This record gives sequence, structure tokens and C-alpha cells, in this order.
Amino acid sequence: MSEVVSPVRWTVEALEALLAAPFADLIHRAQSVHRTHFDPNVVQLSTLLSIKTGGCPEDCGYCPQSVRHATGVPNEGLMDLESVLAAARAAKASGATRFCMGAAWRSPKDRDLEPVLEMVRQVKALGLETCLTAGMLREGQAEKLRAAGLDYYNHNLDTAPEFYGRVITTREYADRLETLERVRRAGLNVCCGGIVGMGESRRERAGLIAQLANLDPQPESVPINMLVQVEGTPLYGTEPLDPLEFVRTIAVTRIALPKSFVRLSAGREQMSESTQALCFLAGANSIFYGEKLLTTGNPTVSRDLALLEKLGMRPLGEEGPFAGG
Repeated sequence: MSEVVSPVRWTVEALEALLAAPFADLIHRAQSVHRTHFDPNVVQLSTLLSIKTGGCPEDCGYCPQSVRHATGVPNEGLMDLESVLAAARAAKASGATRFCMGAAWRSPKDRDLEPVLEMVRQVKALGLETCLTAGMLREGQAEKLRAAGLDYYNHNLDTAPEFYGRVITTREYADRLETLERVRRAGLNVCCGGIVGMGESRRERAGLIAQLANLDPQPESVPINMLVQVEGTPLYGTEPLDPLEFVRTIAVTRIALPKSFVRLSAGREQMSESTQALCFLAGANSIFYGEKLLTTGNPTVSRDLALLEKLGMRPLGEEGPFAGG
């Protein structure tokens, strides 16, 4: 029996043309697509906790947790269960519906994963959606995570295949795709996105979106990160991406992945309220919520609630008029 080849939804050329479209036309199209599939005034809130920080052997040029970069981030062991649960309870009390745990491993051993499985079980029991990012998964590990109650596994593609080697040399692009395939086979939801502002061209940004859009099925959650420049990393000093180019990237992602949650992730602390508002208009409908993302800063909860109130938006799960503030 011949192999079934999934159709290509989007070409790089088509997405590059969209990125270059007149701004008003692009935003109108993205907002129209967004309204077809989502309430435009609702945003999903996720909280991210680093449960194992630093000491990663990989050489990702953006990452302060790599042992290869002198960034001052310490190599810490896995957090204890009660500390993780305390953070999860606080996240839920602040309005988050998804709790994401990040561990700085290249690829966890089974013994590494055992205590994480219990974290997943107990966070899930609190009534939160659960998400984990812990590097490349080995055979059978995704199934164990699903059995423990994990809802989402995050594994980003980071950038386009043709730009990837300029950012990372210790892991192949195919390795990332293999982990995503293992996650899908286990029946887990996929959280997969990338980072922009690393010095890539507009065509390479289109290439990242094409990779995401042509995954079959498309990821349920797509975090789009703006590079946070950390002194000591190879990408420190990169020319910052223009904010309107970031908004364009969000809009094209929404058009190409119409049913996915598109999340504003790293870099929001450096964005103005106006830029974030344009991102919501362009189809972003999820944010990382809380004052820290792994090792970098994030807007405070009060600032986020104030912004959502200004925009007349409400968190996913809240009924009726916005009740924050």
C-alpha cells in the first residue's frame, strides 16, 4: 500500500507575499479568519514555570540556560512537588487555565521523567490543563505522559529549516519533527511555535510559518516568541525586529493556522500596550501570564489584567463581562 502524503497547505512564497501585504488588508483578513473560529474578545491565559533550570548541554543561540553560554543562570535540580503545586494553585487563583512546566533537558531519561509524571497528575487534579516542555522524547515517554494526564507537549521548531543551523548545531531539525510525531502518536495535543527577531529574513519567517501550517494536523497551540536578548548568548546584540513586523507575523500565523490558539509568548515585557493590542487584533488569543517565563521577565499579572480590561477582553473560562482588574 502506497504511503499517503499529506497535502501542502501553504507555500513559503504565498506566506511571504502575505507578510508583504498592505497592513490594513492583512489585519482585516486575519481578524476575519479569527472571528470565524474564535470569540475575538477572549484570551486564553497560561502560566509557565521552570521546574528544572539551567545546565542544558545544547548550544541554542538564544537560550541563557545553555552551559555553553556565560549568562549567570545557575544549574538547578528539579523542583520539589509541593513547590510546583503551590505555583499551580497561585496560577489558577490568578485566572490561568493552563499550567506549563519547563525542564531544561536535552532529552529526559526515564528516571528524570518519573517525578514529573506525578507533578502532571497532581496539577491536573487541581482542574488545570497541563503542558510540559522537556526536550526530545524517547520512545514510550509520550505515552507515559498522556497516561499521567498531560494535555499538551511543547516542542518548538524555533525557526525555518534553512536558518536553523545558524542558531542551533547540537540538534537537527529532523529531531524536532520526530519528537512532534511521537507526541501525536501518543494522542497528546501539540504546542509548537518559534522565535522571531533572531536575525532571520522575512522569507525565513515565512518558512517557519509554512513548517507549522503544514504539520498534519496543525498544532493546537502556537507560541510566537520575540527574541529576548540575554547578555552572554550568541544572539545578544542582534538588530531588534520592528514591532509592526512582529504584528504581521502574528497575522499571517493566524491566517495560516486558523483554528490554533496563537500565543504571545516571550518578549511581551518589551512590547508596548499598543503593539500587544495590534497583536490581539491580528488574531493572537493566548498569552503567557505571570511575572517570569523560565528565566526571563514577563509583564505582571496586574498589568495584563489592566490591559485586557482596557481592550474589553476577558479570559477564557470567564462568563459575561470582563471581571478582572
